[in-house]
Amino acid sequence: MRQFLIAITTIGVLSISCSDKLAPVKPNALKPITITEPAPHDTDDPAIWIHPTDASKSLIIGTDKDTDGGLYVYNLEGKIVNKILGIKRPNNVDIAYGLILNGKKTDIAVTTEREMNRIRIFSLPDMKPVDNGGIPVFDGELERDPMGIALYTRPNDKEIFAVVGRKSGPSESYLWQYKLTDDGTGNVKAEVVRKFGKYSMKKEIEAIAVDNELGFIYYSDEQSGIRKYVADPDARDNNELAFFGQKDFKADNEGIAIYKKTATTGYILVSNQQDNTFNVYPREGANGNPNEYPLLAVIPTSTVECDGADVTNVNLGSNYKNGMFVAMSNGMTFHFYDWNQIQELIDKKK
Repeated sequence: MRQFLIAITTIGVLSISCSDKLAPVKPNALKPITITEPAPHDTDDPAIWIHPTDASKSLIIGTDKDTDGGLYVYNLEGKIVNKILGIKRPNNVDIAYGLILNGKKTDIAVTTEREMNRIRIFSLPDMKPVDNGGIPVFDGELERDPMGIALYTRPNDKEIFAVVGRKSGPSESYLWQYKLTDDGTGNVKAEVVRKFGKYSMKKEIEAIAVDNELGFIYYSDEQSGIRKYVADPDARDNNELAFFGQKDFKADNEGIAIYKKTATTGYILVSNQQDNTFNVYPREGANGNPNEYPLLAVIPTSTVECDGADVTNVNLGSNYKNGMFVAMSNGMTFHFYDWNQIQELIDKKK
């Protein structure tokens, strides 16, 4: 783990000193609206929960990746308003809406607990556990420790599935997909419904994102590219649809966030980790080909070595009228950006 000191304000990073030689933040980097209060150890991945009646009360859930780690809950001002501790190295986190538990629709946050080879599930916004203490993943495998996770809500029946990645694994069937349902007691059970996904074996697969409306899964095969698959396990289609961004990154391609301009258009943003930038690709594809992903723009941010990111197009209030982009940064923090800042830079490249 890198050792570093960081000084922060609500508008930007003042100074960073690290034992490793990290790429500096670029002079033209976007400045965040807010930087969160720091977590104790090592932030990694955020997820945005939208409040059902008042978007200004929406929350950001972030992982603090450590043996003595946890999930930290932030309000839109970046203040820690809740935390769940005692999770052994929570890596990534994602959110889904309306899982039926005890006959009621329940929003959930799901995180991987890497050192325990399981996932943890909490109801939102109260962050109460609904998993009987955790659900094991990759049972029977030699390489199990889970890292990445993304939740897919199938549009036609609202069934919810967890797509889980791991630190290392085979060159095929690297990802496992689980159907999440009520176990009969108001807690969640998970059933393996699919094993799929290629792996270059160069580094690891951590960042996973799902486009519910278009029905696709994207994941970062680090130092290799971004892979695309069909999301619905009932389609029985494990063919790789696209493998893009293979020459677009300085080293690691990491966190993935999908911004939706309409039901079918928008952007896929992927962290160029060692460059402190995000690469932007067209969500709908290009040139009439939904599986063609040219690089549209490079967004310089004030984040350092960003692992994870999330984005929403929902109006969260005066600072985020067209949505918010959230990205992890070294210094145990998350940065909140006004989407309009990013859209302006994308538009300049068109």
